[in-house]
Amino acid sequence: MFGKRSTFSGAAGGASAPAAPLSLVSTPSPKLPEIAAIAQTSARTHPPATANRKSEEYYSTKATVFGALIEAIDLSQLSKLDAESAREEIRDIVGEIITLKNLVMSISEQEEMLDDICNDVLGFGPLEPLLARDDIADIMVNGPNKTYIEVGGKIQLTNVRFRDGGQLMNICQRIVSQVGRRVDEASPICDARLLDGSRVNVIAPPLAIDGAALTIRKFKKDKLTLDQLMRFGSISPEGAAILKIIGKVRCNVVISGGTGSGKTTLLNCLTNFIEDDERVITCEDAAELQLQQPHVVRLETRPPNLEGQGTVTMRDLIKNCLRMRPERIIVGEVRGPEAFDLLQAMNTGHDGSMGTLHANTPREALARIESMITMGGYSLPSKTIREMLTSSIDVIIQAARLRDGSRRITHITEVMGMEGDVIVTQDIMTYDIQGEDANGKLIGKHRSTGIGRPRFWDRARYYGVEKDLAAALDAAEDKND
Repeated sequence: MFGKRSTFSGAAGGASAPAAPLSLVSTPSPKLPEIAAIAQTSARTHPPATANRKSEEYYSTKATVFGALIEAIDLSQLSKLDAESAREEIRDIVGEIITLKNLVMSISEQEEMLDDICNDVLGFGPLEPLLARDDIADIMVNGPNKTYIEVGGKIQLTNVRFRDGGQLMNICQRIVSQVGRRVDEASPICDARLLDGSRVNVIAPPLAIDGAALTIRKFKKDKLTLDQLMRFGSISPEGAAILKIIGKVRCNVVISGGTGSGKTTLLNCLTNFIEDDERVITCEDAAELQLQQPHVVRLETRPPNLEGQGTVTMRDLIKNCLRMRPERIIVGEVRGPEAFDLLQAMNTGHDGSMGTLHANTPREALARIESMITMGGYSLPSKTIREMLTSSIDVIIQAARLRDGSRRITHITEVMGMEGDVIVTQDIMTYDIQGEDANGKLIGKHRSTGIGRPRFWDRARYYGVEKDLAAALDAAEDKND
């Protein structure tokens, strides 16, 4: 275990600590370069952005204690301990520093500072309390002085702040380095993920003028299911039954929606109905899908290295996974020319493939896919691309985040075919907004459009679930009355 230094640099009155078997020498460790970098950042303070922020005196005291801690510990020894043991050692040393420097603090303030400093050294600093909360959907850091969160679909300003821009950049680097990415002036934009699958985006100076901008899309520890979405009102029971059948009978599905509308959550829910004996391959920019099936291969794109070489794009992954004997291919998000390869996969025997994209309506989703293919340099006639779309995609599910912060599945739409040069679609179910209550929450209802036999009826009969489909459609139509 660690011992304590006989004296702390700059301690009030030159107070001494008891000798211990192992001296903590302040030598930087190559294993923890980011901690050494934190120690080198200045401790300048900034004016608070909100009234409920901690006082400037607190941050000044914390900077003093932190500097003494870095001098007092041997980082190479610290790196050999597990997280819990390291945290206990740091707490012991910080408690001793507070005593030796005669700092006047209440027990609660001392405990708060102990936790803050442990988070700075071992975790993600001021972000740790936010990451621990399961009710937060997004964490948005706009430079060192302003951090916002999204709770219940609404954005709120928090009292979280960083010591300075250097500490924020160190934490950004610590996050992205966990998955082999980097962020610096040469590569100032980075997509990464936390170990729990939460999505991370960093854009650093000089592109971010007011300090690094860090955005974390958190995923709940308890994964949402379609039944839970039904209880939340995101989809009606009849709509949920239809979605279960769509997932089970291997329809090719595109999930469309805006930012934060719940596309990835819905995709995770649909994949719960994939049979355990199917081989599923996922392709993502930052791996965030969490499939429960036993036979899943997860692929992730790779950015260029320092020399600008070694890029692996989404197109490369999709092309390669076609040689891996997939039964279903799932693309986390379609953003560019890989849309063409996904359509090819859907159209060449990989039924049940799925993907997500940004669009506001099912019709816009089709137009976006067509434009992405065109921008990829394919000199195909527009009618040919649309014929590919209609032969590849069976169902488009539209998700939306409404103005009250709630998330709803607003359309379940079939792609029927072509009439001339126009793609024909057919809504199976839609969501109608009927008003709002006294608390400002929108009131709406999922309605059946009266379709008695959708296009995938024969596919449902092939899988033996046509009776379940008929019952769901009839129940949805009865609710209209």
